[in-house]
Amino acid sequence: MTTLNSSSGAESTMGERSNPQPPSSTVNHHHNNNNGLSDEEEKNSGESQALWTTFTDSFHEVQSVLERNRVLIQQVNENHRSKNHESMVSNVALIQKINNNVSKIVAMYADLSVNFSSVFNQRRRLMCII
Repeated sequence: MTTLNSSSGAESTMGERSNPQPPSSTVNHHHNNNNGLSDEEEKNSGESQALWTTFTDSFHEVQSVLERNRVLIQQVNENHRSKNHESMVSNVALIQKINNNVSKIVAMYADLSVNFSSVFNQRRRLMCII
């Protein structure tokens, strides 16, 4: 989730403002180990942590691309205000970069959606088996 910081105009993720924790496992099994978790719970916890890390890394990557776009848009605006021929011509390339970055962001969110759906459906199937 991206928000706009009104004081600086900079975008930030909710993760930068808080420290979200990965979801905990809700599967209950009988064979407990030394830390009080069953083997299955421990496995699910490790998988949840890895999944959470993947999602967090992906969101940070998206945020990085959004920040690059913010800088590019500022440059386009400065070039436009200058009304200088060379600056206006360079805007074409800058706008192409912005468009390419937007395409990257769309692809990253699509991948996140597919990955999330896959994990959710896999866990739902496992819960039905148990």
